[in-house]
Amino acid sequence: MIRDELLEILRCPETHQKLSLAPPELISRINAQITRHALRNRAGKIVEGPIEGGLLREDRTVLYPIRGKLPIMLIDEGVLTVESLNR
Repeated sequence: MIRDELLEILRCPETHQKLSLAPPELISRINAQITRHALRNRAGKIVEGPIEGGLLREDRTVLYPIRGKLPIMLIDEGVLTVESLNR
């Protein structure tokens, strides 16, 4: 999906932490929330349509969605993960 060389240099636009590809089970959980219209991005908008994948911030609290094989690296488009809610 994303070449290793690119993944090595990409950083979170907010904290500059490293990013990694999100595991498939996390993408499945997020897509289930999207289907139920139960997921909002950091801008507060309901996320529409399933995502292909995601880039997970090193602290595992924010995921940047991948759509059309492109990572959406905007702070407002990130979604909070379960790990962030358990803190």
